[in-house]
Order: sequence, then structure tokens, then C-alpha cells
Amino acid sequence: MRIPSLPPLLPPPRRLLLVGGLALACLLFAALAYQLALAAFLDGEREAASRRLAFYALSLEGALARHEALPGLLALEPRLHQLLDHPQDAAAVAACNAYLQRAQAGAGISVAYLIDLQGHTLAASNWNQPGSFVGHNYGFRPYFREAAAGGLGRFYAVGVTTGEPGYFLAAPVREGGREGGAVRGVITIKVNLAASEAELSGGGDSILLADAAGVVFLAAEPAWRYRTLAPLPPATRAALAATRQYGDSPLQPLAPSHPLHDGTVRLDDGSRFTRELIMQSRPVGSLGWRAVLLADPADAHRSALGVGFAAAFALAFVLAVLAHQRLHRTRREELRRAQAELEQAIAERTADLTDKVAALRRTQAILSQTRDTAVQAGKLAVLGQMSAGMSHELNQPLAALQTFSDNAAALLELGRLDELRDNLVMIRQLTARLGRIVAQLKSFARKGPAEKRAVDVASAIDNALLILEPRRRELRATVELAPVPAGLAVQADATRLEQVLVNLLRNGLDAMQGQPSPRLHLAAGQRGDEVRITLRDEGTGLPEEVRSHLFEPFYTTKPAGEGLGLGLAISLTIIEGFGGRLEGGNAPQGGAEFTIILDAATATATPAGDHPCPT
Repeated sequence: MRIPSLPPLLPPPRRLLLVGGLALACLLFAALAYQLALAAFLDGEREAASRRLAFYALSLEGALARHEALPGLLALEPRLHQLLDHPQDAAAVAACNAYLQRAQAGAGISVAYLIDLQGHTLAASNWNQPGSFVGHNYGFRPYFREAAAGGLGRFYAVGVTTGEPGYFLAAPVREGGREGGAVRGVITIKVNLAASEAELSGGGDSILLADAAGVVFLAAEPAWRYRTLAPLPPATRAALAATRQYGDSPLQPLAPSHPLHDGTVRLDDGSRFTRELIMQSRPVGSLGWRAVLLADPADAHRSALGVGFAAAFALAFVLAVLAHQRLHRTRREELRRAQAELEQAIAERTADLTDKVAALRRTQAILSQTRDTAVQAGKLAVLGQMSAGMSHELNQPLAALQTFSDNAAALLELGRLDELRDNLVMIRQLTARLGRIVAQLKSFARKGPAEKRAVDVASAIDNALLILEPRRRELRATVELAPVPAGLAVQADATRLEQVLVNLLRNGLDAMQGQPSPRLHLAAGQRGDEVRITLRDEGTGLPEEVRSHLFEPFYTTKPAGEGLGLGLAISLTIIEGFGGRLEGGNAPQGGAEFTIILDAATATATPAGDHPCPT
């Protein structure tokens, strides 16, 4: 809305004084609005920063607790006790090294090692690597002393042998593995917290983690690592030097910080943080660690500045309107018309939003229909790709039927009734075989809404294998199916579960194309309230770049024309629709492995494929 200029109804000096007074009022009002808005926005930023810090702290505590029980479990291994009894036995050393190496690889830790009560390392998972811990003495480390005293040792430090930082967990190895038995040695693991450090700079925040002494050991800014939050007392420095916790790091304090007001500081380190920062901190773990988050409040200042400008303009507008009402009463009709136009615009906007909501609902309905269509198209695509094999599968019994029918007519004319009877039995068996094949194809291809019910797992697997039988024979593949427990059933839709099994089985067969003796492994079993169906091929496995896009639509590694990349995406949608999970990756023994996880059925299962089919 355009606001006319003041009419020359006042003398120039008074007019200038009025304009100046109004401008000063607008500036003061803007300053007040800025201060109030800034306080509110900063409170919001502090609350958000506190929530983000709490999330990271919980994540880190989870990462620390993940391996808490591992040293205690390793301490029960008889090979460790045998080595402690005979530390000079080369065979015992080799056996213990091999065991720790397997434990390290399986648990995903940096290293595991066994220390005697004198602090000497007898065996380690890195025994055959440069920088091996074997032969080194770690009796000065706090985690060793705590574990040797019968407790669980926890310690974060820079490795004195490798120079690499890590989180150390140690447990006592007791006589006979019994609770309360005499401590014979100490088993220690080292966990790399690099993944947790990578999370420190996520979301645009800068987070650092300091120990109980105030030494920063994980930080979003590399320059802050092994600096201190405040100058260290000589006694603390001496204790850190005795344990060699941070090696030869000088442990200099960070740049000076100046508290401004609640939750805000100014950090002058000569780098990008030479301005006001929002600071939040909270304790982490049981070692007295503290996580500190520094967030840039620039967004709060910009938002508050916008509020200040808006307040100034709003006040100027109000004062201008009052002046217009006083000086130009004849303009009221124009204001009324503007108001009417504004209301009309609001009504039109409301109608437009209503139309958009209706369009959104229609779009959602179309998406739901498209999803069902994609599932049906996926089934038909599988049948289309196997049409040649199915044609052969049907032509063989049809040709045999024709031959036996001709023979039956000839035998009837010759009166050879016994042979005719045998001939008719063969015709009946071939007809039953054709009926089973056609019924399964009709069941697989039928279109209809998913009906979640109890489905027999063995029957679903058999039906999927029947559909893929031509492809299996074409590749001369062997399918090794572990015995399925009797009565094993899941909550699912039979047809769609078969479609997922066909997709996964076909992918496994395709992955082994060209191999001399392809082999596909299937197993199904119940674990608690869940049923797991596992399929593993003996192909080359899934490369890292493929695993990161495994369930993305239209992502495929097959040559052009052999797949659209929708099979796994549709399978994931189907399984999640049942409330289950579909997991994929590489099997430890090689090849790709997929696992279907569904709720176990509590009611009597209906055999897969035992449902009405369209005729």
C-alpha cells in the first residue's frame, strides 16, 4: 500500500520536528524489538543446541557401552588361562594370538591383547604387524591397574606403541574363569572412536570432548585436539605425564574465552571463531568426560535484526496511517477499498490452498495405486523374463500328452486294455503336472489387494523355486535348502511374499551366471517372535558402491535390457508393508546374502499359493 507524503498543512519547522520525532520513535522501538527478539531467539538456539548435544552425548555413550562386556567375555577363554600358566609355551602363544586376532576382526575393534600381572604383553591380535604390542609393558597405564585390582578398566589415551588414540577397556582374567577367583592377568581391547569424532562437526556445529582434567581429545576442529579448556595445575600435568595418556603433546590451553551472558562466550583464537558463540556442555560417560558444543548465533542475530526492521516499519506504518487519518480523512474510502481487496486476496488464497490440498490427496491416492501397479508389473516382468523357460516347461508334457493320446487310440483298436490303462495313468499324471504349473503361475500373477495372514514358509519357498525351476536348470545351479521347521509361518500376503522370494532367488542365480557349479543356499528358522529367511549365493558379492545404493529404485548393475533396478526396491516396499525388514550385504564365507525378517504367525498357516486365482 502506498502512503502519501505529508501535506503542507504545517509550517516547515514544525513539520521537520514532527518527522524527526517520528523517526526517533521508530529507531527506539526497533532497538527494543531487536533486544527482545534476540533474547528469545538465543534462548531457542540454546535449547536446540542443548538437544543436539544431548543426542550426540547419548550416541557417544552408546558407542562406549557397546564393547563394555567384551573384555569380560574374552577373559573366559581357556587359551588365555593356558598362556598365563605357560607364558613361554610357543604353541600357547600362537593359539592365543590367533584367537585374539579372530576376536578383533569379529568385534570390529582396533586391537585385543593379554597382559600378565607384571604388565608385560604376552599375546596380541596385532602380533604379526609392525608396531605389535607383544613384548611391551603397559603396567603404568591406569586401565591395567584397575583391571589387575579386579575391576573394569576404562581409559582414553594416545597409544605409546602406535601413536594412535583410542578407548581402552580392560578386565581381569581370573583363576578358572570363576567370579571371585584370583586375578591371573588382564585382557584389554582398544576401540577407535574415529566414527564418533566424525560426528562432531555434523549439522554445522562445533563439538569438542574433554576428559576429567579438561584436556580436549576429540574435536571438530583438529587444532583444538590435545588442548586444554583451562591451564592445568602442575599436579595434573605430572599425573598425565606419568600415565603418558597424551604422549608428548604440550597440552596448551585453548584461546581465551570471555563469558558474555547465560550460555554465550566469545572465543578469541584467531581463527573463524572470533565472535560471540553459543556454548552448551554436558557430562558424558562414567569417566568424568564433558562434551561442549559451540554454535554460531549469527542466525539469531539476523532473525532479531529482521524483527527490529519489521517493528520499525510496522510502527512507521501505524504512525503514517494515524497521520493520514488526521490529515486526510477523505482517504478513508481508499483504505476501505484496499482492505476489501486484501480480504478478496485472502479468500482467493484460501480457495487456492483448498484446491492444492485436494490435489495432494489425489496425488497420494495415485501414488498408492502406482505402488500396487509397480508390484504387479514386477511380477509380470519376472514372468516375462522367464517366459522361454516356462514355455519349454509346458511344451514337454504337452508333447508327451499328444504321444500318449495317439498310443491310447491305437491300443484301444488293438484291444490291449492293460497297456491302455497304463497309458491313461501317464496322461493323468502329465495333466496334473500341467495343472500345478499353471495354477502356480496364475497365483503368482494375480492382481489384488494384499491380505496379511498366516503364510506357510515352506510352501512359499517351494512355490518360488517352482517358478524359477527353468532358470535353475538353464544355469545348472544347485539349490541347497536347509530343512524348514514344520509349521513355520509368518504374517504376510502369500503372493507378495512369493514375489519377494522370486526376486531374491533370481538375483542370486543371475549373480552366478557363467560359473561352472553355481550354488544357492536357503535357510529359514524362528528366533523369538521373528522368522528369518536367508538366501545366499556364491557369486562375487556386492561391491561397496553397490551396497550404498542397494535398495534405491532404478539402480542396477545388470546390462541394459536385463533389468530396471526395481526388484529390490519393490521387495523392500513389500516387506516393510508387512511390518518386517529386508537386509542385504556380503556373507562372511563369500557371495551376497539377503535376509527377510517377518513376524512369526500365531494362527494356523495357510499354504502359500492356496488362494483364489482369476480364471
